[in-house]
Amino acid sequence: MSYSAPRAPAESLTSHDLYGPDRPIAPVVISVPHAGRAYDPALLNSARVAPDVLRRLEDRWADLLAHPLIERGYHVLVARAPRAMIDLNRHEREIDPAMVTGLPRDAALQGSAKLRGGLGLLPRRLPGAYELWQRPVGWEEVRRRIDTIHRPYHAALTCMMRSAREAHGHAVLIDLHSMPPLPAAAAGQPAPTAVLGDRFGRAASARLMTLAADVLEGHGLTVAQNHPYAGDHMIERHGQPGHDLYAMQVEIDRSLYLDAALDNPGPGLSRVQAAIGSLVDAIACEAPRAAYPLAAE
Repeated sequence: MSYSAPRAPAESLTSHDLYGPDRPIAPVVISVPHAGRAYDPALLNSARVAPDVLRRLEDRWADLLAHPLIERGYHVLVARAPRAMIDLNRHEREIDPAMVTGLPRDAALQGSAKLRGGLGLLPRRLPGAYELWQRPVGWEEVRRRIDTIHRPYHAALTCMMRSAREAHGHAVLIDLHSMPPLPAAAAGQPAPTAVLGDRFGRAASARLMTLAADVLEGHGLTVAQNHPYAGDHMIERHGQPGHDLYAMQVEIDRSLYLDAALDNPGPGLSRVQAAIGSLVDAIACEAPRAAYPLAAE
């Protein structure tokens, strides 16, 4: 099986591959920020853990879920740099100062629960791997990662959203992620296999979320909304309903499309690809009715 994208990217940078024509075919833009697998030797040499531990930070092979959409001409943005290097779903100021040397005195940093848990802009630790790195990162290297990876990715996404709005009157970002299998919310209830997040209504509308949930449930998924994942910097930054820019995070249980080891694509891949395709198609068709009533809800 080939894991390469079905067509060449329109733009390929250190930070991302961008797919799609100059004029968006639909108001929907797809982002896959945590599937990057381009580990450079310097990053691996600086780790105190094996590469397979760093790969636990990935949304493993989540970009494959968007491959049929690339083939059909949708605008899709896929990260190349791994999350272990820099997390595109965090604010560029969401930095643990203990991870950085040479930090300027006037650096304006930003705290968060994710940062305190070790998953800030520069991921620091994972369960079972208390510290990922041998030593702190120099401030110049942090700035390099921000300037060559984080900012170009978000700049490309901003441009894609604006182009979609100009062409179709509005734009909807689907920020595509995968998650580990979740426990059941309560005894006797099935565990969610998909979680939709819109920052509790700040980035999308209730109708848009309901539409997305209905489509995924029609493909046999069990859908939760905003718990345990409500979305983070990606949809907070690019979802601006007052400007006809909407955003939704979509988390898919990776056991649905990977093998038993959660390492390589499995037999369920085509089924999940079909579910994501139906979701994007439905939002592309219904977004004007599903998104615009936001102010009345």
